[in-house]
Amino acid sequence: MLGAAPQSPKDSERIAKVIARAGLCSRRDAERWIADGRVSVNGRILSTPALTVTARDRIMVDGKPLPAIEAPRLFLYHKPVGLVTTARDEKGRATVFDDLPPGLPRVVSVGRLDLSSEGLLLLTNDGGLARYLELPANALKRRYRVRVHGTVRPAALLQLTRGITIEGMNYGPMEATVDRAPSGTNSWLTVTLKEGKNREVRKVMSHLRLDVNRLIRTSYGPFELGDLAAGAVKEVPPKTLRQSLAGYFAQK
Repeated sequence: MLGAAPQSPKDSERIAKVIARAGLCSRRDAERWIADGRVSVNGRILSTPALTVTARDRIMVDGKPLPAIEAPRLFLYHKPVGLVTTARDEKGRATVFDDLPPGLPRVVSVGRLDLSSEGLLLLTNDGGLARYLELPANALKRRYRVRVHGTVRPAALLQLTRGITIEGMNYGPMEATVDRAPSGTNSWLTVTLKEGKNREVRKVMSHLRLDVNRLIRTSYGPFELGDLAAGAVKEVPPKTLRQSLAGYFAQK
């Protein structure tokens, strides 16, 4: 009987978390897949993610066995403008996963960069690691270089350090400084935040009457874009990964 085997907190995990750790998708996507009837455990199709499983359970996704869980890996990818950060796009647009070089394992993205944004996008084969990197509670800083059109008011930028509410949405504290003297009506800013809500930088700048015409993510937590060429991918060495994210590996 499904779930009848004795389980302990040490050897059992939520089904969506196990699927995510196998690198097939994020935990939220796994929950949607379960609701769509795409996942079975020990021959029984699931309708709810409210289930814990162990290594003894037989998990199938779309009729195929769940891939063996590999050691966590993390890749730095320089996303170009014009790609959407999704595995499949309902509008048929090119995705970042179409652009990746051959030889990579199955990976998921850590958060997203929108179609018009570029720069550092983290990719991992471990959905649990992706979730750890995304959680606001872990306070990993995201840094961007942002070119804006309009009049930059230093007093308005200073107010962002206290957070801001726009149309009922609360945005956490954000640091924004001018890092290049205005060229005509354009200015370059460095913007640092710890959340990363949907189109957050663009919405906040628009609220300040500044139009973003270029947005480049230059770092995410301890990981830097550096001189990585557009479209290129570089793996973080395993030792560096464990040292940089000691908190994640300690909890594992």
